[in-house]
Amino acid sequence: MPMKRFLLTLLLTTGTTIVSLAQCAMCQASVQSTLSNGRYQSGSGLNMGILYLLLMPYLLMGLVAFFWYRNSRREYARKMALWQRVRGSGLPS
Repeated sequence: MPMKRFLLTLLLTTGTTIVSLAQCAMCQASVQSTLSNGRYQSGSGLNMGILYLLLMPYLLMGLVAFFWYRNSRREYARKMALWQRVRGSGLPS
């Protein structure tokens, strides 16, 4: 249950960052100057670049956490199988 809650929170947080268009002060000034000239494409590309740079560290950390969790579950299953062979069919108490 806690894992489902964590994944749901992560999904909602990631999903809402796509809608937000955050910019630093210099980037905002650059976009406003190009917007005043009637060109909006550079501002849109700048926003997508910022979101891309924002998302990558979280995506990499998520992948590391996933593989770590999967490996720990496999290791736990191996230990339990070994314990069952040593002690018979009973679980450790």
